[in-house]
Amino acid sequence: MKVTIQDGCIACGACESFCSDVFKVEDVAVADNSKLAGNEDAVKEAAESCPVGVIVVE
Repeated sequence: MKVTIQDGCIACGACESFCSDVFKVEDVAVADNSKLAGNEDAVKEAAESCPVGVIVVE
């Protein structure tokens, strides 16, 4: 699994609220791919909850 954040993030914090181990929001969201193990379901939920659809899970 790999997570990327495309341009267009509005820094709403939804992803961080679903999975703060992987996502951090400052000016925009950032994903820490080194912490995906054990957080796969939460990462998928975060991607689905993104209001602008910029989280890509591969």
